Amino acid sequence: MNHEYELLERITVSANIFGGKPIIRNMRIAVEHVLAKLAAGDTAEIILNEYPELQPEDIQACLLFAHRSVA
Repeated sequence: MNHEYELLERITVSANIFGGKPIIRNMRIAVEHVLAKLAAGDTAEIILNEYPELQPEDIQACLLFAHRSVA
């Protein structure tokens, strides 16, 4: 299976969570929240420490999702 496809499978949408905004693995963590933290200067390590349920691949998936959204 394609690595990018596997990463993007981590991004889900549920109409019942955050009004259908993209989230990570059906958790109540929005992609936009992770991207905002990265844009504000937080490192992946900081985010992973704040949200221990996240995995490094989740952050990669957020970045790939953002890239695909603007490409």
